[in-house]
Amino acid sequence: MRAFLLSLLNVVCEMSPYLLLGFLIAGILHVFVPKGFYAKYLSKDNKLAVLFAALLGIPLPLCSCGVIPTAVGLRNEKASKGAVASFLIATPQTGIDSILATFSLMGLGFAIIRPVAALVTGVCGGLLVSRFVKEDDGDVAVAASCSNETGSRLWRVLRYAYFEMMQDIGGRLLIGLLVAALIQVAVPDEFFLTFGKQPLLQMLVILIVAVPMYICSTGSIPVAAALVMKGLSPGAALVMLMAGPAVNLASILVVRKSMGRRFTSIYLLTIVCFSILFGLLVNAIGIEIPSMASGDACCADEAVLPPVFKLVCASILTILLLFALIMKLFERFNRKAADPDTTVYTVEDMHCSHCEAAVVRAVESVPGVESAKASASANKLTVKGSASEEAIREAVEKTGYTFKGKKN
Repeated sequence: MRAFLLSLLNVVCEMSPYLLLGFLIAGILHVFVPKGFYAKYLSKDNKLAVLFAALLGIPLPLCSCGVIPTAVGLRNEKASKGAVASFLIATPQTGIDSILATFSLMGLGFAIIRPVAALVTGVCGGLLVSRFVKEDDGDVAVAASCSNETGSRLWRVLRYAYFEMMQDIGGRLLIGLLVAALIQVAVPDEFFLTFGKQPLLQMLVILIVAVPMYICSTGSIPVAAALVMKGLSPGAALVMLMAGPAVNLASILVVRKSMGRRFTSIYLLTIVCFSILFGLLVNAIGIEIPSMASGDACCADEAVLPPVFKLVCASILTILLLFALIMKLFERFNRKAADPDTTVYTVEDMHCSHCEAAVVRAVESVPGVESAKASASANKLTVKGSASEEAIREAVEKTGYTFKGKKN
């Protein structure tokens, strides 16, 4: 237990300064970038639109499920399918927070190659979609975006950075940190060495595990770093960091429903093939990550970030993270008594607040709906008003989520 706690402290101390900065930058981007800025440059069906989509999506802190309603909204604002594909592929692979966190734990080489790989993968996937998918292939869903925010810009930045984002990815980040610490302590050093001469086999095993699962781009970093410390090749770790956050089973189903089968096939194959390609490239050029001794609480560049500073940042991050998660649980279990005009439905495939916002915006546009509230963790949609169940079903399904009727 002592070794586990020291390992956990080590990982948290390494990541916390960069995570706090990354969350702040993400909040600034969220508040200060105009709502229509992204769609403005993505409407033309050409190579520049595909490139802009990848470049604009890379710094955004959106997960593989949260990016889907945003991409659908771009599509409804006349963004080309190639641009939408580029945005869908590049955005969830990385973000400003995960780039800084990658640098903190895996070094400059990985921090550079992650956004480069996301850019190349997104652009190539977008160009393939532009070439092989007709613009009328597949249905277009109703645009959905987050609800309007109130308060000063500074308050909105801080709230989004250190509360909303932490509620979105905090649970997965916490799990990632715990799993990373457990791996360092429990996995034998020689476990992955048996595959040492077969890096491609490592990558295929990682793909089989990572593609169907929901993996956070930031929460996956400590796990990947810990696996490398146990003998996983750096290339296989990059495959995990690329393919894991970029796609999951739920996102595949939603993209298939809203964009079409051919679009989805290119989207999936691009992510799988390019993650292997970049993994082999990383192994070929010999990118390594800094060693991380489990007995040292704060083991990286001591001159740049003194141990006391790291410990303070780790304490702040822990407090903010626990507060956000406790408030999320409190909101979940502190439900008010149901109103006579309120109906609760089951909606599946929601994973975060972006998904919730997409469903709520779509449902609130239905005539007869006074208000709506969605809970991804409970697969629940609460609707107040006189709208029929069929109208609610149509609105939900057009956003790409699965409507299961009234909740028992």
